[in-house]
Amino acid sequence: MKNRILIGVTVLALGLLISLGPQFLFKPCGPITAHDGGGPSWMKCHWSVQAEIGVGALLAALGIGLLVSASKDIHIGLLAGIVLSAILALLIPHVLIGGCPMATMPCQAVVFPAITVLSILLLIVSTGNILYLARSRK
Repeated sequence: MKNRILIGVTVLALGLLISLGPQFLFKPCGPITAHDGGGPSWMKCHWSVQAEIGVGALLAALGIGLLVSASKDIHIGLLAGIVLSAILALLIPHVLIGGCPMATMPCQAVVFPAITVLSILLLIVSTGNILYLARSRK
């Protein structure tokens, strides 16, 4: 039971940080305003952050699932979903969408490294817990 609560709260917290962190803690680049009277134009990092909101919300929901379920088999399935979602969270800024080309921009200097660290933590925690549950099931 302690394992279930600890892992569930950890995944929930990390998922919320991936989802809400770029909105409130580590903000990406803002829009580019057009000089010709057109509306603002968003850079790629904005769209990466928008995608991370969804992935982070999914991770938080999976964390809640870990908290409310008691079956080890269900936990292993939820943890497999967490591993895949954490990989997706890593791929969005580095491969799938990307961000600004300049290394000094806020997305490259703060947002993407933070998402990378959070995603790697999720990978370590969830993979380690899958191995722990698989061994304890035998």
